[in-house]
Amino acid sequence: MPLFEVAVLKKPTPKEMEEGATEELIFGPKAVVAQDGQSAAISAAVGSKLDVDIQKCTVLVRPFA
Repeated sequence: MPLFEVAVLKKPTPKEMEEGATEELIFGPKAVVAQDGQSAAISAAVGSKLDVDIQKCTVLVRPFA
């Protein structure tokens, strides 16, 4: 199975953006072995047990090369 790197960014709320906040790295980058990019993202997000609203996050996945 291929190797991927996964990172999760938390997006600021509109109020936080007005105060100058930017995206925050809350997970990774971490190496994940999975069948494809979607599986890598799900595996990392579920396995890390992040305590944030997933709707406010961006999951970034790239093949390890």
